[in-house]
Amino acid sequence: MKDFAALFTRIDETTKTSVKTAALADYLRTADDRDKLWTIALFTGRRPKRTITATRLREWAAEVAGLPDWLFEESYSIVGDLAETIALVLPPAEQEDDQSLTHWINKIKTLSTLEEDARKAGILNAWNSLPTTQRFLFTKLLTGGFRIGVSAKLITRALAQATGQPEPELTHKLMGNWTPDTATWDSLIVADDPTADLSRPYPFYLAYQMDSIGDLGEPADWNAERKWDGIRGQLIIRGGEHHLWSRGEDLMTDRFPELAQLRDYLPDGTVIDGEVLAFQNEKPLSFNALQKRIGRKSVPKKLLAEAPVILMAYDLLEHQGQDIRDQPLRARRDHLKTLIDQTPGSSPIRLSSAITFTTWDDLAKARDQSRDIGAEGLMLKRLDSPYLSGRKRGDWWKWKIDPLTIDAVMIYAQTGHGRRANLFTDYTFAVRQDNDLVPFTKAYSGLTDAEFREITAWVRKNTLQKFGPVRQVPPTHVFEIAFEGIQASPRHKSGVALRFPRMARWRRDKPVNEANTLDDLKEMLATYG
Repeated sequence: MKDFAALFTRIDETTKTSVKTAALADYLRTADDRDKLWTIALFTGRRPKRTITATRLREWAAEVAGLPDWLFEESYSIVGDLAETIALVLPPAEQEDDQSLTHWINKIKTLSTLEEDARKAGILNAWNSLPTTQRFLFTKLLTGGFRIGVSAKLITRALAQATGQPEPELTHKLMGNWTPDTATWDSLIVADDPTADLSRPYPFYLAYQMDSIGDLGEPADWNAERKWDGIRGQLIIRGGEHHLWSRGEDLMTDRFPELAQLRDYLPDGTVIDGEVLAFQNEKPLSFNALQKRIGRKSVPKKLLAEAPVILMAYDLLEHQGQDIRDQPLRARRDHLKTLIDQTPGSSPIRLSSAITFTTWDDLAKARDQSRDIGAEGLMLKRLDSPYLSGRKRGDWWKWKIDPLTIDAVMIYAQTGHGRRANLFTDYTFAVRQDNDLVPFTKAYSGLTDAEFREITAWVRKNTLQKFGPVRQVPPTHVFEIAFEGIQASPRHKSGVALRFPRMARWRRDKPVNEANTLDDLKEMLATYG
């Protein structure tokens, strides 16, 4: 744990990618294999589940520190992070237990099986055995909230430096549903065959956002298609089985059982990149229809009938068991079309149609039609481009339609996380209804660091009430909120929910009485919902 804490400190103290990469590479060359595997797992989101509630941790930490609850809560509101607050307020450890990262993670998993008294005793003993940084990390792991500013690309780069293997191979190896309980360092990293796991997806190729057509050259060099509002996924058919992975490496196979029939129509050794869409009468349904199915492990017949899904196929990554990502897009699309043409029209797969255009103005007109047909905009892909991994500039672009916007009033503020733990960056917004303000969304991105600091200073001076880390503030500031979609939501007081809300700008020029109303919001729902 001492070495892992030293690694965390080196990474946390710098914003330079090169320094973070070097720190990780040094650690991965020298650490124990099990600790290396757990480190990669933690940095890629495969962390242990929460062992204890935050409420209990706060109570026990205040008790050990000899602080009244109100003083602990005040400390928490200033620090902004529970694990860091606990690490700081607890008295120095009376003993030092120099155990490995793997030891402490196994300890956490054991604690989850104990009764509360035994769990409390185990946690207090751990706090009393660990210095401040290690205590902070242990508590983070207890809460299931361990996050660090390290990207997947940075991890693979560090692994490449430490092991001498090519980055693309390592990126592929880290995909899938492995955990340190189901893999070893040798089987995951050292083994030469990255396709040994038949369910393993390929790294996704991501497009860059563009706001207008730049110098893209000849239109004939590009393929354009609709950007649909669904869930990006890879369908894998290998070994007589099928697997469906989301872009976030979430295995979604059981959530969309209708796709199982594609095993009957598509050959073994096929991997397709596409978009899972709710689809009926040969047209996409709203994302709201699909969202009803996202969190379900089993889907009732009624919902299957109301929101059937298809895979809108964009690209072919594996054909007849061969990785064809190096082939140009036009060749991959030809193979994909041949495969889909051989499936019956009733099967749950469609080829994403190419948009015919001869000039960039033609394409701009096609983009302007997007919202009318339920699309988010266009995707532009160079016809000679290979399928790469991660976000690369030049060959793939997304040209989204302008977002919807509404002017709203900030009524609550909450501290952020990580480097923004001491700033109020997460806000709740309301619209006007007669003389009242009705909350309808939250947003935490879109402003500059300077603006966040300015608002933080204002919040601290103008707090009306405190609710833990949340502050109620006077309805003074108006912000333009941008969002991609709107839908009805009985769970929200306003009756609506926004898709991807963010702050487009701080409307310093607009008084509260000129902010939008609930009627404005409902009119947008009627038009675009």
